[in-house]
Amino acid sequence: MSDPIKLTVDGREVTAPGGQLLIKAAEEHGTYIPRFCWHPRMKPVGMCRMCLVEVEGPRGKVLVTSCTTPVAEGMVVHTKSDVVKKAQEGVLEFLLVNHPLDCPVCDKGGECPLQDQTLSHGPGESRFVEEKRHFEKPIAISELVMLDRERCILCARCTRFSDEISGDPLIEFIDRGNHTQINTFPDEPFASYFSGNTVQICPVGALTATPYRFRARPWDLEAVESTCPQCSVGCRVSVQASQNQVLRLIGVDVDATNQGWLCDKGRFAFEHLRAPARLSTPLVRGADGELHEAGWGEALDLIASRIGAVIAERGPAAVAGLGGARSTNEEAYAFGKLLRGVLGTGNLDASLGDDPGAALLAGVPHRATIDDLERAKTILVWGPDLKEELPVLHLRVRRAATALGADVVVVHPRATGLDRDAAHVVRYRPGEGAATLQRLAAGEGDLAAVRAALDTGPVVAIVGRTGLAESADLADAVAAFALTLADAKVMPVARRGNVLGAIDMGVHPHLLPGRVAASDAAARAALAAAWGCAVAVPGRDTSGILSGMADGSIAAVLLLGCDPVADHPDRKAAAAAFDKAPFLVSLDLFLNESNRTADVVLPVDTFTEVEGTMTNLEGRVQKSNRIVPGVGASRPVVEILEDLAARLGGSIGAGAAAIAKEIALVAPAYAAVSWEALDWGRGRDGIVVAEGPFTHTPERRATDPSVGALTLHLGRVLYDGGTMITAGPSLARLAPEPAAHLHPDDASRLGFAAGDRVTVTGNAGSAAMAVAIDPTLARGTVYLPFNLGASIGNGLEVKVEK
Repeated sequence: MSDPIKLTVDGREVTAPGGQLLIKAAEEHGTYIPRFCWHPRMKPVGMCRMCLVEVEGPRGKVLVTSCTTPVAEGMVVHTKSDVVKKAQEGVLEFLLVNHPLDCPVCDKGGECPLQDQTLSHGPGESRFVEEKRHFEKPIAISELVMLDRERCILCARCTRFSDEISGDPLIEFIDRGNHTQINTFPDEPFASYFSGNTVQICPVGALTATPYRFRARPWDLEAVESTCPQCSVGCRVSVQASQNQVLRLIGVDVDATNQGWLCDKGRFAFEHLRAPARLSTPLVRGADGELHEAGWGEALDLIASRIGAVIAERGPAAVAGLGGARSTNEEAYAFGKLLRGVLGTGNLDASLGDDPGAALLAGVPHRATIDDLERAKTILVWGPDLKEELPVLHLRVRRAATALGADVVVVHPRATGLDRDAAHVVRYRPGEGAATLQRLAAGEGDLAAVRAALDTGPVVAIVGRTGLAESADLADAVAAFALTLADAKVMPVARRGNVLGAIDMGVHPHLLPGRVAASDAAARAALAAAWGCAVAVPGRDTSGILSGMADGSIAAVLLLGCDPVADHPDRKAAAAAFDKAPFLVSLDLFLNESNRTADVVLPVDTFTEVEGTMTNLEGRVQKSNRIVPGVGASRPVVEILEDLAARLGGSIGAGAAAIAKEIALVAPAYAAVSWEALDWGRGRDGIVVAEGPFTHTPERRATDPSVGALTLHLGRVLYDGGTMITAGPSLARLAPEPAAHLHPDDASRLGFAAGDRVTVTGNAGSAAMAVAIDPTLARGTVYLPFNLGASIGNGLEVKVEK
């Protein structure tokens, strides 16, 4: 955009940035020009012709498409002249020639731009009396999307999104003339992680989502804006419900985060909220060793009695808490206050050992925001495959590369979703990351061009763990290197939805609320004065807690919405620890691998059922709102923890709203955050919290271990075997079967072909699975998806045998 210019729209002089499209300039000044194909987040194509306006020129007025015409100084525009109206009537009459009049049974009815604009701009009646064209309807183009070709008006929104935005051009125009239609390629389903966006932006009912088809009418829906909890990007969503049941999620266009887009996991995972297996009443283990339904009073009395006995006999250090990364900030704060203040233990951790470390996440200097990608000249991605773990962040990086001209450098053991759009791709074998970093920093050999690209700032470095078999020290070393680059900022990333928020709330042994070091005696004293009770000194993290459970030094454990047996990188150690847990309490939605042996399981309210805040990976605090009640006798976490605290002689706060105000008072980094600002004030798009007193200086101390002929790359995939995914019918069937991925050279050397059944052996077990050939893998690497159930440990050494 250039300097502002003046133009006249319908007799009124307005000002707009030079180069801005006429359709957008008019809308910003209160003149709505009808449209179907134009979308503010995609390139204009002028296909539907609905946005025709008259522009005065040297030879008189001329009809132009306002979605492809930039404003110019002195331009005179007419949007409501008789000629414009006649043209718009003609466009609509042509669009309706073949469009079926099935509004009463169409999911788009009531929120359909074609329906609305036919009423507001159409001719009122049609002259067409011939037979309309017909197609089989509907056809499934994926597991999640149905296509009704009779309704399609050929606006190309879906094809352009798939090509321009997601980079998955799996849907396209076929045939010509009157037979032109949208369809997928033969034997190639619309298998995009972002397919639901095409349903949302379709201006008619041609594309519909299977989870929502025939479920409700728009006028039946209540809506509230909230934050998606599925990963740490923090996408803004409109949660829409009817009769106390969530029916769909719609992406909200927020510049700073998701720009209106959602991944399909974020869009459709809400189905677990009313899954039959969801817990609806407290469960207590009886004398027969089985879990039985119980009342809240009985369950909480038992917990208070048993934990009180442990503290009396063995001291607070025998109690520990894990979880909080899937909770709101208010719930995590209450959990930390219960453990540190009421129970007096410093053994607590929201991280399950699968992220780059709390110090880097909470204390990195020069933290990047997602919006910094818009201005970056170079983007270094040395971390997880963003398309699999943080899909909408993947879209933002892809936009920077394809639309904004940034050079993307991807460093990873195998192909990621960004490779096609990256300027440079570096492969390395797990176990050789430190050496690769040293070569990159020095610009040695084939990495000289990559190193030169990194000298062009501003630089944004997205840093995380590429795989769970590699040490988190490598991420710290990459961050240290990145901070030496020109005009560089670092974005440390972790997958779990509110892991940074939980750490910021003090659910970590070495951090107090607000990014304050727990080793600071003065800070603990100040917090104790605010809480009215002593604050425990630092204790054990997740690995230490699991070790304590295994050796008996930890006698009571509280789990808040976490499943360490499934999510900790060393599953064997986690399972062994939980087998020996003397007293285990779980607050959760479902029974899972960790809480099936629990003594007490308490059902909790969750996303869409509670009000609170969440902090995304850039430190942006956003509101999460309530629209439906919980199921059965489930209760909000804050209320449960307050009742438990009262039975143990303490208090953590009377409700989430009160706790939110307390956080602003005691957590330095969150002093400017309030529910009022997030709901109605300057924080509608979130508030990026200030840096706290705790800071972390990344160090290049990572070293490479000695490894054998094959090393393990242990990554994650988007659709997994997790509890919430398997509880929802739409996404459960999308999880692939686990497979051992090998480079063709390694497979040939070992005598394997694609599909062969092999046994993969790691440091903590073996698993049988099929072989998949992956030429993008670094040679000498075996890739296993960590979250598909095949557990062999997280050591780098691995064997593959028939």
